Amino acid sequence: MTTCAAVLSAVLVACGGSSGGGTAFPPIVPAPAPAPAPAPVAAGTRTTVALLETTDLHFNVRSYDYFKLAEDKSYGYERTATLINAARKEFANTMLFDNGDTIQGTALADYEALVSRIPCTQPLSMYKVMNATGYDAGTLGNHEFNYGLDFLNQVLGGGLDVEGVDGTKKCAGPNFPMVLANVQSVKSGKPLVAPYTIVTKQFTATAPDGKSVTVPVKVGVIGFTTPGIMNWDKRFLEGKLRTEGAVEAAKRYVPELREKGADIVVALQHGGLDASPYSPSMESPGLYLSKVPGIDVLMMGHQHGLFPDRGAKPGYTQAGVDNAAGTVNGVPAVMPSSWGKALGLVKLELVWDGKAWGVDKSKTLVEARSTQTGKDGTGKAVYVDADPSVAPLVDTQHQAAIDYVKTPVGTTDFRMNTFFADVGDPGAIQIVNQAQADYVKTYIQANLPQYASLPVLSVSAPFKSGFEGGRDYTDVAVGNLAIFSAADLYLYPNTVYAVKVTGAEIKGWLEAAAKRFNKIDPAATADQPLISTFPGYNFDMFTTPDMQYEIDVTQAVGSRIKNLMYLGAPIDPAKEFVIATNNYRATSGASFIPALDGRATIYASPDANRDVLIAYIKAKKTITRAANGAARSWRFTKVTTSGNVTITSGQDQLSAATDAGLTNISLLKADDKSGKGLSVYKVELGQ
Repeated sequence: MTTCAAVLSAVLVACGGSSGGGTAFPPIVPAPAPAPAPAPVAAGTRTTVALLETTDLHFNVRSYDYFKLAEDKSYGYERTATLINAARKEFANTMLFDNGDTIQGTALADYEALVSRIPCTQPLSMYKVMNATGYDAGTLGNHEFNYGLDFLNQVLGGGLDVEGVDGTKKCAGPNFPMVLANVQSVKSGKPLVAPYTIVTKQFTATAPDGKSVTVPVKVGVIGFTTPGIMNWDKRFLEGKLRTEGAVEAAKRYVPELREKGADIVVALQHGGLDASPYSPSMESPGLYLSKVPGIDVLMMGHQHGLFPDRGAKPGYTQAGVDNAAGTVNGVPAVMPSSWGKALGLVKLELVWDGKAWGVDKSKTLVEARSTQTGKDGTGKAVYVDADPSVAPLVDTQHQAAIDYVKTPVGTTDFRMNTFFADVGDPGAIQIVNQAQADYVKTYIQANLPQYASLPVLSVSAPFKSGFEGGRDYTDVAVGNLAIFSAADLYLYPNTVYAVKVTGAEIKGWLEAAAKRFNKIDPAATADQPLISTFPGYNFDMFTTPDMQYEIDVTQAVGSRIKNLMYLGAPIDPAKEFVIATNNYRATSGASFIPALDGRATIYASPDANRDVLIAYIKAKKTITRAANGAARSWRFTKVTTSGNVTITSGQDQLSAATDAGLTNISLLKADDKSGKGLSVYKVELGQ
């Protein structure tokens, strides 16, 4: 009979039933003695932590404009990283957070998502450099959903339990947790990603006796995005996700964070500040989220704004907003612009009272630290140097993206330029209007049936119109149209908006745009410059046979639009129209008509005007003067003048006017003597 017995101190021999007669297992090594409990934190101990934020990076890893194929030092994560490094040297204790709109926005982003999809084994270039920097947590913006849920699942590393996605797939992603409290999977009924996380940090602190000690602090991080994702990316998200208001989600989860031991709570809100009455669907509920008990710090984004702004005319002045203190309803808050132009910093001093950490609000500091350090002797902006460790991490992908944007997406049979856009050439503007109108019309038919019967038109402006001299004009050559040509046709990184206005408001809009011109006195014999100081990028115009009007420059501002016609008949002042434009005009255009303060907006798209233009050219393939560059909606009212009416434009560009069919333009002076490469041209208003 075999017997099992325990023998000898810590060595245990077990009996077995094998044919070998008994197997001796290796000795069990005693468990190590438990680590001594950390010394209690003395009441009155203080620690300072700098909470750092990036937001709306939009995949601008490098300070590089892929549309212009040139460096642009005014933005780029490689310069933000320099600010991060500096803050880490300045403060012994730091944490770094990202507020979303991170994975979309440049040609490099499109290249890795759509052109040559990044393999599962590699992180996105944006996340690669962020991993190297070392983040503590992040949240998702609306643009994280632009490429669909399968792609999002991959680049986050897998784990999304949502219809149509393999959540078991494990891929390379960010090395930091993503949190999002107000978006749920319809399939699982649970949050798409963890609603919050608690990060325990070991901070250097000062005890009451002045000695340096190390203390644990539990930092709770919760994230929110705009519910607008369900409209903007409806084709990807409908029936798969649902959203709720940030305030509702915060009221549910912030108490959980506190119950689980969070000493402080940081809210990453991919949204900004809006004084409209609260609704669960609002994009920017920061004023209301800040009032949820238990939130210690509010980090904002989405609006690409700057807060706090201690300049003469701050962008945020709503009730409860304090730019001097950097608070929203008393809560420290920050929004560091976009594209890596600034770094948000909230410095907190924490005090241990013997039971819990509290915030000494008298020691709080909030800043949005800009990468611009000043101006040189010529008035040119000066920026911090790029962190040299960033560029090598993405060089291969960066070069591939440059090759990509050089790829032709279509052809043009005419030179598309703005040398004479101020006097009637629609050659570089009509294609933009066509793309915008087509995009808005398609969206309305699919998603906004209440507006489906309204005419959809578009306005755009000659964004490059000589302000900086003879090279400051759009000029796209005949032949292949590459992706980077879109920047020449559409200068600004705006997004497409649609507004609903009346015929009377259209007239008011055009009257405002006609401020582009000086008042001309027909009897004057001296030369009269036609163009005023009103910026060219505000000279909105239609470019369609459907809308026709005259501009009478002999009349005072506000009384210049004549014979405004729609489909050959005088426009009905009460008739409603949908106008495709950009976010800037739709929300900041109250000086044109009052309704362009955001009230008239019926669709605020997430898509850049440039991207919409590129997609339109890809679809059409062949761009022609007849179909895409010859539709003039407006003309000057004919008037005979005693003297010359003049404009300046690029030197040796008369052929551009001739090609556009403008027979009323002639050269007066080959050089206007400004040193800017401009000529003086005569405009015959009587023709």
